[in-house]
Amino acid sequence: MISVALIEPISPGNVGAVARVMKNFDLKELIIVNPQCDPLSEEAFKRARHAEDVLKKMKVVKSFSYLKKFDYVIGTTANVGSTDYNIPRLPVRPEDLRILNKSSVILFGREDSGLTNEEILNCDFIVSIPASKKYKTLNVSHSAAIIFYEIFKNNQSCSHEHIRMACGKDKDLLLKIIYKSLGRLKFSTPDKKETQRRLWKRVVGKSYLTKREFQAMCGFFKKIK
Repeated sequence: MISVALIEPISPGNVGAVARVMKNFDLKELIIVNPQCDPLSEEAFKRARHAEDVLKKMKVVKSFSYLKKFDYVIGTTANVGSTDYNIPRLPVRPEDLRILNKSSVILFGREDSGLTNEEILNCDFIVSIPASKKYKTLNVSHSAAIIFYEIFKNNQSCSHEHIRMACGKDKDLLLKIIYKSLGRLKFSTPDKKETQRRLWKRVVGKSYLTKREFQAMCGFFKKIK
């Protein structure tokens, strides 16, 4: 199941609006992390018209760490890197987003400040919607509608049930092997080694490896001495 998480929402109306657009695209699990409003208020239910069941079943959790249970964590942001040197904030476009592993969660940040740098670092990758440079930040429910539509469209046209996908534990094991290989290499500064760690985390996160690809990459990096 593909889940949706709102981080510290301050408007119950936005919670309801996101629930409604989730219903449009067959998404059922809504997670609210440390809400700054009452996500079950009358306003939320008014905005969630015909999607009241999504609100009634949503999970309210206290900490971002709850999201670590998912195999893939996908962040959304309007604040992308100004150059390709800012690896954590290099996004994919919504139309390129294909969620092949159903144990995935899509994060939407705070209405006023979005996701923090630390939260971005804990995502496998981020998605950003191209918009006017004069005003690039969309309302959270509008962003959700665009991204959910692209996921729905791409998944409808792609049949992959017979392909075994790497899970979160596979991904973590591969990164552990890669980081061990990096530990054997010499870099001119610690920052350059950290850049490599961040780069490989993003590459593995964006790739949605199959089990066979995961096994092949593990074998390759184990051979590096």
